[in-house]
Amino acid sequence: MFPIVNPLGGAPIFLSLTHYYSTVQRKLLSRNIAVNSFLLLIGSYFIGTHILAFFGISLPVVQVGGGLVVMAAGWNMLKQKEGDETRGNVQQSVDPRDLSSRAFYPLTLPLTVGPGSISVAITLGANEPHHGSSILFSIIGAIIGSLLIAVSVYFCYAFADRLAVILGPTAMAVIMRLTSFLLVCIGVQIFWNGFSALLGSLPTIIR
Repeated sequence: MFPIVNPLGGAPIFLSLTHYYSTVQRKLLSRNIAVNSFLLLIGSYFIGTHILAFFGISLPVVQVGGGLVVMAAGWNMLKQKEGDETRGNVQQSVDPRDLSSRAFYPLTLPLTVGPGSISVAITLGANEPHHGSSILFSIIGAIIGSLLIAVSVYFCYAFADRLAVILGPTAMAVIMRLTSFLLVCIGVQIFWNGFSALLGSLPTIIR
């Protein structure tokens, strides 16, 4: 699950989307994102399949919708003007409730815990052992694994500004553009995975 969530790769994207915030506000956002990520992973693992079944939503549909959102976010970052990126030292007065709201969308979902992570968590939960003592070890393992991922998300995001200082503005600008393009590509891949599965199901539906 860790390479799919990829907190290290998401740190430059997080910094680009929060360059107007102060260090304290960015750390508060990081903490909220870490908590949200933990809850999303645990929720997807234990009850994800039941929620999707209740609403009649399949995993490919989740991938298509999530892929479109990720593509849109990456495209907006890719079109961001250089002047907007150089104003990272400008700080805004932000209401804590706005921080909490933005911490979930888009910073937690879909940028940190996206459709790919949710799909893997749901798949792992659907294939967990349901008999004997194995289910207890499975639950403990899922909680510990999700907690470790959440902690790594917090540290990578909370100290992303230090990485920017070490690399310098030119290197960070290059990284931002590259990660924005990669985010678009990731969105296209997630979309294509879901779309291909939907296309594959058409003969079954027609029959």
